[in-house]
Amino acid sequence: MSVSDDRTVQPTAPSTPAIADPAPLGLGAFALTTFLLSVVNAGWAGAASGDAWVGYAFAYGGLCQLLAGMWEFKNKNVFGATAFSTYGGFWIGLGLWARMVAPHATAAQAAHDLGWILLAFAIFNTYMLVMSAQVNRAVFAVFLTLELTEIVLFAGNFATSSGWIKLGGYIGVLTALAAWYASAAGVANGIGGKIRLPVGPPLVA
Repeated sequence: MSVSDDRTVQPTAPSTPAIADPAPLGLGAFALTTFLLSVVNAGWAGAASGDAWVGYAFAYGGLCQLLAGMWEFKNKNVFGATAFSTYGGFWIGLGLWARMVAPHATAAQAAHDLGWILLAFAIFNTYMLVMSAQVNRAVFAVFLTLELTEIVLFAGNFATSSGWIKLGGYIGVLTALAAWYASAAGVANGIGGKIRLPVGPPLVA
């Protein structure tokens, strides 16, 4: 409602979002790229498929997720903007590392690099996990499983333990499934049709 100069109350049209919700795109991009790398870490992909994730780290998990983050800035969603932009940058950076650094490093050096990279992102993810408790339970599940994935993988890379890396791959698959669910829920609920997927209330109101 707005008040005009002659003090009569004039109705205003309901506001509509400037853009569609970019979160389902960001979550879907994160899920697919995480899945592709996790099946490699879990040992499910053969040697011929070991680099299948790299192109998608640039194009989908990287670029599309980064774009989702930029659109979240427009939506004034600081959590989504920070999460999607950061993990878009993560995938682009990891793809660049895999193509430009890893081929010139020994196996021990590459594992050490990955350990530090994953430790750094686990630190970032820790406070995002805490903040995600204020979003909804589906998003909290994504950040919780991602936190476990990063911790197990940085420990496994520092210790050069194939067993720990495989475990990190298994948890990474769960992370991808959680992100895909949250993405699907965002699409279903954004359409506003009969199909709705619950995301649960925030853990911290």
